[in-house]
Amino acid sequence: MSETVVRGACPSLSAPMETGDGLLTRLVPAGTIAIDAFADLCAAARVHGNGIMEVSARGSIQVRGLTPVSAPLFAASVHALDIDMCDGVPVLAGPLADDPAALIDAHSLAASLRQAIAASGLVLAPKVSVIVDGGGHLHLDALTADMRLRAVPTAEGPKLHVALAGDAASATPLGVIGTHEAPDIVLDLLGAIGSHGPEARASDVLRGEGLSAFSGVAGDGLVAALPLTARPSPETIGLHRLKRGACAIGVALPFGQADAIDLIALAAMARANGAAWVATAPNRTLLLGPIEETTGFALATAADHLGFIVDARDARRRVVACPGAPGCASGLIAARALAAEIASALPASQSGIAVHVSGCAKGCAHPGQAPLTIVGTEQGCGIVHHGSARSTPERHVEARDLVAEVVKAREAADA
Repeated sequence: MSETVVRGACPSLSAPMETGDGLLTRLVPAGTIAIDAFADLCAAARVHGNGIMEVSARGSIQVRGLTPVSAPLFAASVHALDIDMCDGVPVLAGPLADDPAALIDAHSLAASLRQAIAASGLVLAPKVSVIVDGGGHLHLDALTADMRLRAVPTAEGPKLHVALAGDAASATPLGVIGTHEAPDIVLDLLGAIGSHGPEARASDVLRGEGLSAFSGVAGDGLVAALPLTARPSPETIGLHRLKRGACAIGVALPFGQADAIDLIALAAMARANGAAWVATAPNRTLLLGPIEETTGFALATAADHLGFIVDARDARRRVVACPGAPGCASGLIAARALAAEIASALPASQSGIAVHVSGCAKGCAHPGQAPLTIVGTEQGCGIVHHGSARSTPERHVEARDLVAEVVKAREAADA
């Protein structure tokens, strides 16, 4: 029998989480997934769950609608597929293992770090994570992590810039280390976090003791470093160049969710066009490759017909939404159904998030502010301009009036 975790913890194969539509389990891929194994994973989600699958903003896979009886059966099916997963501390690398812009093999380094952490016996908070950035163009700068390792060029060859707590813009720089020193130094730094208790995060240690808590344990292998220059946000949708002339194509799940049968069909079409693997990426995206550039259009057309997002300007990308009711037990409005209606009132654009639809005040899908936030409350749909789901709604409207509210907000912004 699987253990069930309380809300707020990290769901996993062995400890799924209670939601409004049953148990939810989360898988954190450690690299690419063979395309047949991905199709079999989706089939298992149909057999043992309700067939609804999600790709999160961080690139995790979530399977919904499991039961106390079916969850162990689903876990057994996944284990039989031999998919490489981050079973312990998530050590994430960029989604493209064959990125020609990368300075180092980030996936190999991430695998070494996962093995070293697992063997160390460190007791860490459930959400402690590490990001290894090889310097490729599909970077993970927008994701938060307790520790960030980013490959940087130096006169002696690529080295790793180490920063703590936050995304790339907010993390605190610690220093630069050699790539061969990374496993030992990362363990020492994680040990410094773990020494503050099983719930401690890097941000807690920095607030309490500052950088000295980390620089002291890193030893002489650490060279002082300044913050790195910000990089433009990468676009995960579309065609991406790989080494040796191959390509991968990125398609996004509308509002992060799709039916397993559509994902199976997508995998079959990708396989027919030469793809051998699937990789998850930030912004709720799947990458499929390797493919020839000439087949990219055919695969994008097929994905579009299945309802996936293949155009970076698609208005659905401007609306972020959690599952809401009835999928989430905390949801007070049907967030994703409403989001689909709202997207129809938005123009195609690449200008970022315009609307956040949150089933409740927790704002799980988008903790930050948005130009317009619609939050579920006991009084209905709360309206918040230039705030977050945790802000006090200015007023409430009926669900049927939300599209008109979006149009009015657009007109006010354009005035």
